[in-house]
Amino acid sequence: MSAENSGTETAGRVADVLLLFIDGGQYLGVTAISRALGLSKAVVYRILQSLVSRELLATDPDVSGYRLGPAAVALGASALRRFDARVAAAPVLRRLCDQTGETTTLSGLVGDERVYLQQFESPREIKMTVDIGRRFPLHAGSSGKVILACLPEERREAILADDLATLTDRTVTSRDELRDQLTQIAEEGVAVSLGERQSGAGSVAAALFGPDGEIHGAISICGPEYRFTPDLIDRYRTLVRDAVTEIQQHWGWVPKS
Repeated sequence: MSAENSGTETAGRVADVLLLFIDGGQYLGVTAISRALGLSKAVVYRILQSLVSRELLATDPDVSGYRLGPAAVALGASALRRFDARVAAAPVLRRLCDQTGETTTLSGLVGDERVYLQQFESPREIKMTVDIGRRFPLHAGSSGKVILACLPEERREAILADDLATLTDRTVTSRDELRDQLTQIAEEGVAVSLGERQSGAGSVAAALFGPDGEIHGAISICGPEYRFTPDLIDRYRTLVRDAVTEIQQHWGWVPKS
């Protein structure tokens, strides 16, 4: 085997060892890694020692096995700082706008509210547009509700316990009714709104998770309510689901179903 091929194989093995810690337990031992990768314990041990020396892995005195080290944590934090949902979403939103003829948006979670970060406007004369940077409550509208539905329960309940503003005559402010809706939305990963946040507006949104596995925002298709027929809503459900999957794959990560 040439030196180049040998080096490539070694690098691949090192990467495979590190990747085991994504879905494995907090601590992994030589035997478990050896079995998972089909490598000898001697080879695994040498790789582990090399990673420990560079602080990509670490050991604890009272625990058997290895865990991710401070250098690995720093790498992950650096990657998260650099990911920009707008960059990944832009081509997807543009294509979604072309497919539907409606305005498409990206919303982000900011505190306990959401903010429109990006939009591609419908080419139609009668259309819906959004205010980039403006904050909206999470309990009204498809983007807000799909984000709210995917938050941890404690945080979601804290938001529901606060004042729930009535934005239109269709805004749901009953906490029990909202909880029922949010349960279904969380199962589907998609929310539909017809005049809940803005009178005469329709929208369909899907939850967008970041590389850290947390809910970061939503992708939506929005337009005049009269154009959001049941058949088109069903089509838009599929399109927004596919859109968030594509964005998450761009980041190299898709949340487990």
